[in-house]
Amino acid sequence: MENIILGLLLLQARTIYQLRKRINDGLNLMYSCSTGSIQAAIKKLLRSGYVSVNEITESGKSKKIYSITDSGKNYFDIWLNSPIDNGSAKNPELSKIYFLGFAEKETRFKLIENHIAELKKLRSELEKICNDGEILSNEMQNNDILFFQLQTAAYGRDLMKFNVEWYNRLLKTVKEQIK
Repeated sequence: MENIILGLLLLQARTIYQLRKRINDGLNLMYSCSTGSIQAAIKKLLRSGYVSVNEITESGKSKKIYSITDSGKNYFDIWLNSPIDNGSAKNPELSKIYFLGFAEKETRFKLIENHIAELKKLRSELEKICNDGEILSNEMQNNDILFFQLQTAAYGRDLMKFNVEWYNRLLKTVKEQIK
């Protein structure tokens, strides 16, 4: 979570609310977060000196805006240039599939069908991000940051497509078993 926050702060200074919104609006494939988890990460980053805070008053309301410090940029750069960890490609939801044989047959169908519906929604959101990003990318040629952000969205979209297809095959096989 800390590195995602640092990366977002490299793009622009943000409030906790803005960080949460940005993570939920495009990075939720990598991390799901709550305001509390962002606040905990921000506190850790503040203690480490990787982030600074500036308090402003806007429309009579006090706002804390967080920015990345030079040491935060250095820390982020070290993380960014370290090898990509392929051991984190685990899917904890598969454990539910592993034990689904213990569930009632009708429950199995409903769980799989509901999961497929959620995957389709997520795929649709990622498709919109990809389409919007392509338009923006054409306007901002040679923007390496945007290019890799769009590639991440495309990965998520393609992964959701694969998951929908895989779960549809699973559902079909499960239904055929009871015939």
